[in-house]
Amino acid sequence: MIYLADTADVEELKKLFYYFPVEGVTTNPTIIALAGKPMSIIMPELIEIVQDKMLHVQMISNKADDMLREAIAYKAKYSLGDNYYAKIPVTAEGYKAMPMIKDAGINVTATAIFTQQQALVAARAGADWVAPYVNRLDNISSHGIEVVGNIVENIERFGLKTKVLAASFKTVDQVHRVSMMGSQAATINFEILERLRSHPMTDMSVEWFEKDAGGLYDIDF
Repeated sequence: MIYLADTADVEELKKLFYYFPVEGVTTNPTIIALAGKPMSIIMPELIEIVQDKMLHVQMISNKADDMLREAIAYKAKYSLGDNYYAKIPVTAEGYKAMPMIKDAGINVTATAIFTQQQALVAARAGADWVAPYVNRLDNISSHGIEVVGNIVENIERFGLKTKVLAASFKTVDQVHRVSMMGSQAATINFEILERLRSHPMTDMSVEWFEKDAGGLYDIDF
């Protein structure tokens, strides 16, 4: 499973891209609002950080034709390449827009997915990625992890090229469980990415190494 950063906070992204093997960034209007900057400012900053890694950008238009124009506008304005993915919600207009955007040579990430069937329809519509929301399902007494597993199983069973980008996490355990379900990717906020890579026993082990190494590592480098 690969990791993406679910944030538009430039300082958080700089920290993550310094050490964490993130393969891209995902955004949506809520994330942009948290960053406190308009798209005209945030997009160049994100592109500079992401470079050739994936950049998933949420479209906010409601009609298929407008989604297409919006996706094309971002690609043209910022000279985006194959690492650019237009995020399209799984509404009726979204499903209509997906093959249109694909025909325009732009990658598609189907988003706001809560059921296995929504993901399967999006895959049939040509989506490159489908993004089921794990924690939001768990919050309404559904089973987000199970839904992710069902989506992965269906895609494999029917030989589809679409991949699963699990989203919406509140715990490290949720990330662990979607990885065990075979999700190809997960987009995760800064706090949880920091938590999943660390452990207090790791910190203690490093302290022990440093103490035990005193005076023994005498080779210059």
